[in-house]
Amino acid sequence: MAGWSEGQWEPTVVGGVPRRDLRTGTYARYVPDLLEAHPLTFDSTLARKIADAERAVRALNTLGGGSLASIARFLLRSEAIASSRIEGVAPSAKQVALAELGGREHVRGVSEQAQPVANNMTVVREATTALVAANDVTVDDIVALHRALMPEDARHHGLRTVQNWIGGSDWHPIDADFVPPPAELVRGLMSDLVDFINGAAHSPLVQAALVHAQFETIHPFTDGNGRVGRALIHTVLARRGLTTTAILPISLVLSTWRDRYVAGLVAYRYQGDPAEAASIAGVRAWVSTFVEAAESAATQSADLAEKVEALRAAWSTRVASTRESRG
Repeated sequence: MAGWSEGQWEPTVVGGVPRRDLRTGTYARYVPDLLEAHPLTFDSTLARKIADAERAVRALNTLGGGSLASIARFLLRSEAIASSRIEGVAPSAKQVALAELGGREHVRGVSEQAQPVANNMTVVREATTALVAANDVTVDDIVALHRALMPEDARHHGLRTVQNWIGGSDWHPIDADFVPPPAELVRGLMSDLVDFINGAAHSPLVQAALVHAQFETIHPFTDGNGRVGRALIHTVLARRGLTTTAILPISLVLSTWRDRYVAGLVAYRYQGDPAEAASIAGVRAWVSTFVEAAESAATQSADLAEKVEALRAAWSTRVASTRESRG
């Protein structure tokens, strides 16, 4: 049964902490149900919305002329940049390209924010290759994915062993916007998550929606959770065969739906029995938001691929005309 448990906060660091942040007190942390506990059914309206969205995403794989494949790298970069922008990391596309070309080497003139975004491109790429090729995704696979995001910052490597939180003070969780489950529950919750990733209890988009929301709720790392959580969306979609040609740039949509995105994740965090009407309604609200974002991303990708193909055809015609005029 999902719900809130009370934690007691005692400061462990005193030196350099502002006086107002030296607080002792209680805070509420959220403990989700295991994913296998969700008895999800959908009314006809939402079921139709899910089917339409999956049809739109799957149609991208059949676009003619290799038009989507030709912009696959662009979509990958766009997804990595947008996912990072959601976390407040927003270098220019040019800076990201320079960081990508430089690899792990320092490139003069590249901003500090560009390298993490280039790293995130690696994360998304690994999420759609190595994790898709694996017979089973493991917790260690996700830990390795996270390490690729911040390879030089060992402080954040591995599943967290401390309490983390979102919002409020940097020094305590007492006034936080959201406090994930205690550290001792993280390993078990992550084991349940990978079991769910390796199964097929729901349609691909629903599975991806639940995996992402559950991962963000667990918040298993001390940093980088959002970017890794959005990368896992692509792992699910690719493993289930919904995306075979290119990345679905869903973060491009979510980055412009910030309020809806957060509200959907909040709705997912119900309290009580998962079979209760209010609990099911909360999960459905998140799934509805997610599939709308996926369909919007598919539409934008198809439009872009069509424009690129039209531009390519126009250039081919122009080149042929120039050759004819020159004999």
